[in-house]
Amino acid sequence: MVVAGGMLALSVGTASTVSGQQPVEDEGAAASSTEQGQTPLDESFDWRGREWRLQKRKGALEDTEFKLHSRTYYFYREKYDGSISEALATGGWAGVKTGYFLDHVSFGVTAYTSQHLSGDDDRDGSLILASGQEGYTVLGEAYVDLRLVEKFHLYVGRKEYDTPFINRNDSRMTPNTFEAITLQGTTDLGSEGATLKYGLGYVDAIKDRNSDDFVSMGRDAGADADRGVYTAGALYKKGDFSVGAIDYYCPDVINIGYAEAKLEVAISEKLKPRFAVQFIDQRSVGDDLLLEDGDSSQQFGIKAELPVGGALFTAAYTNIFGDGAIQSPWSGYPGYTAVQVEDYNRDGEDALMLRAAYDIPWVKGLSAYALWVHGLDPDPAGLYARDEYDLNLQWTAPKGVLKGLSLRLRYAVVDERGGTGDDLTDLRVICNYTYTF
Repeated sequence: MVVAGGMLALSVGTASTVSGQQPVEDEGAAASSTEQGQTPLDESFDWRGREWRLQKRKGALEDTEFKLHSRTYYFYREKYDGSISEALATGGWAGVKTGYFLDHVSFGVTAYTSQHLSGDDDRDGSLILASGQEGYTVLGEAYVDLRLVEKFHLYVGRKEYDTPFINRNDSRMTPNTFEAITLQGTTDLGSEGATLKYGLGYVDAIKDRNSDDFVSMGRDAGADADRGVYTAGALYKKGDFSVGAIDYYCPDVINIGYAEAKLEVAISEKLKPRFAVQFIDQRSVGDDLLLEDGDSSQQFGIKAELPVGGALFTAAYTNIFGDGAIQSPWSGYPGYTAVQVEDYNRDGEDALMLRAAYDIPWVKGLSAYALWVHGLDPDPAGLYARDEYDLNLQWTAPKGVLKGLSLRLRYAVVDERGGTGDDLTDLRVICNYTYTF
């Protein structure tokens, strides 16, 4: 796989969805090993979106969908230095996506909110509330969807997007959203089920997940300049094989390229291991407003998954090399070993992850996973190796009056081998309820 330079790739998730970038609330823990807040490349370039797919087109008003998503979130983290971030918040989002007027024009609007229930000012930093433990409300989505032809769409305005390095990062109260103009499409290749998904666009600004303001992509990345991101890319998929590349070019700030390939091997009816490889290339560009002149860094990652009945066993390895850490300013970090707390993306850092997940059969909708990530010492002096241990328990109401309700408990311990010698602990309790009509 080769990551092209220049201005390469953006794709869209969709309005107001709980996307597939994580083990989401309505999936079992054994469905995927993708961490919350991430978007795999093969789940990008979805012109239809996940939960706003229209099943009929009798008329725009008939096809209009409304979605209410309630979320209550408790967050507690004791850091390596003993300081604590803690808060309890409630909120969520409400949105509408119309059908297509004249079979070509649709509109989407979504408002997001997070309101303070508990949390002292001296325990700020949970990211489920704005700075200072303040609540916020924002019109995060307001866009036009133009269906130019079947399976080819133009999106203009504020919208959620899901790609490896520009995504919702929906691991707190509300997701990231973006101001952008994008083109996306899907082409069927022959009669054997092969498809090519593709997208390109310009992203001008981002509303971070705990903010009510849109700021330029360049400033959000840490540069003292207003810059947007040009992006384009493609994903080829045939059966259980996919390969694609995507690139994000922010003038004078940074260029990030990403490539990934996935393959499932059917050894027998019950034995179907899955394999994936990823490559990230990051480098300074133009006036070098963020990185040093000539700096570049890379990451290589490999992952293997083995489904066995209701269980999923995963092993992954990543390696960072080059001139520094890999940046991820507009998304959850997509590395295979990035987990609840640590991303393992520091300069020169290697990491190995082992994960086991299980859909518990005697309680419908209940699942769990546990994982361990073993990190090695990064290159810079004063940084130390870390091991992270995560436990996740989640329940999703399968049907009936509680359908749409999910409860999730997440607990992590990070052991830093050096420094102060103190562990970091992270506890999250999340309640979601989604209603669509």
